[in-house]
Amino acid sequence: MRRFTYDDRTALVFIAPVMAVLGLVAVFPIGYSFYISLFQIKLTRPNRTPFVWLDNYIQLFGDDLFWTAVLRTVTFTVMSVTAITVLALLAALLLNEKFPGRRLVSTILLIPWAIPYVADALMWKWIYDSGYGALNGLLYQLGFIEKYLVWLGDQQKTLPLIANAFVWKEVPLATILLLVSLKSIPQDLYNAARVDGAPLLQRFLHVTLPSMRTGFMLVILYETMISIRHFDLFFVLTEGGPGTASHVLSWEIYIETFRNLSFGSGAAMSYVLALVTFALAYFVIKILGRSV
Repeated sequence: MRRFTYDDRTALVFIAPVMAVLGLVAVFPIGYSFYISLFQIKLTRPNRTPFVWLDNYIQLFGDDLFWTAVLRTVTFTVMSVTAITVLALLAALLLNEKFPGRRLVSTILLIPWAIPYVADALMWKWIYDSGYGALNGLLYQLGFIEKYLVWLGDQQKTLPLIANAFVWKEVPLATILLLVSLKSIPQDLYNAARVDGAPLLQRFLHVTLPSMRTGFMLVILYETMISIRHFDLFFVLTEGGPGTASHVLSWEIYIETFRNLSFGSGAAMSYVLALVTFALAYFVIKILGRSV
């Protein structure tokens, strides 16, 4: 049996407060939320909270609205993460080159990242406004539309428009991560490729992209986790509308918990969202981390 040395005991003394705080603010809420999900808790009847085992989860998986919200969440996540990754890659490639005004471009790029999500949502709500929005004004002046359109009132356009606002906010951080990965590529690899006669496209496909695998993994993992749980833009821009066009999983959790006051089923939905997030994170790490 291993005996604790003086250094081990000293380390435990310093680690114990951190572990206690972590358990209080992270582990306990997670465990307690799962405990709540096993009860039928509604604030409209606080004295009646029967223990229902996994009935909240069973009812959840049999609810068509839940699966519709899941589908919208997946659609929003795929659109957002794909656009963020592509745009961030293009921006990182641009900023990796030396040109006049590069520092100014880098500074301007960080502005969306520095804006809080609520302010970002309000800005895009004004841009999309059907009466005085900048988007309608620009398209009308350029002759692309004959009259002002109700952008956020169109169920077919709502999700892409929210994704656009999300992408605008997240591209700067993704660009920084990819730019760091891009600058870490040894110049010797490019020199060897040039000696072998590889053209620019082949150097990009066979040197740049494989060497940026770690950066892509971080971007896709982080942005997937953020987009699948995102709530702020949906709340400010549409409040789930028009109709149920922007009812994603995070919005359904909000409706079930804070409007229907069903804390038991709301906790169950939150746990499902957390498990899906962890599963996606594991999948991304498993696929992109093979050769890292």
